[in-house]
Amino acid sequence: MYVVKSPLSDADLKIVSEALQGALVDLVDLSLVAKQIHWNVVGPRFRSIHLQLDEVVDSARLHSDSVAERASALGVSPDGRAATVASSSGIGAVRDGWVKDVDAVGSLVEALGAVIGRMRERVEATETADPVSQDLLIGITADLEKHHWMFQAENAGNG
Repeated sequence: MYVVKSPLSDADLKIVSEALQGALVDLVDLSLVAKQIHWNVVGPRFRSIHLQLDEVVDSARLHSDSVAERASALGVSPDGRAATVASSSGIGAVRDGWVKDVDAVGSLVEALGAVIGRMRERVEATETADPVSQDLLIGITADLEKHHWMFQAENAGNG
């Protein structure tokens, strides 16, 4: 059932809806991963990393809402349910328990790297199908790359 009529052709809408749904899942999971680590980080750099993790959470939540609303605007029902996120995310599992500050940073570097790689694929896929959605994905990718750089800089010289 389509409640909103998309301006895109069926073929383009399929490409774009898959890209937006994938982005939504990865962004929701990124916010959850960052928050899980935020609650469990320990070590000498606790405070700065704790706060930096919240910046990623806020950013991922904001972007996930933008992606979901773009999908809705195109007549596609976004799916951010826990089961969907758990089965579709490109982010690996985060271990439970306390996380040393250096390991917390490493986990975020990995998670961000995984999401960025998939986002760049979506940017390419949507180039012709829908430049408007592509523009949204480009902006999100740029923001994620900034967080990725900052977390990499956190562990510079640690291995």
